[in-house]
Amino acid sequence: MSEYQVSFFWDEEAAVWIATSDEIPGLVLESGSLDALMERTRYAASELLSLNSPPAGD
Repeated sequence: MSEYQVSFFWDEEAAVWIATSDEIPGLVLESGSLDALMERTRYAASELLSLNSPPAGD
């Protein structure tokens, strides 16, 4: 299992938590709840990594 770095930060102006990652292309999420954002990030990261992976055999 690989590890990826995800950054979580509070956007004071928008009043939301934001998750981004330079290691997972396309990962940009926001939520008013850090717990909800962490759960959404787990699911989205898995999906994005799958979608961004080259097909087997390439």
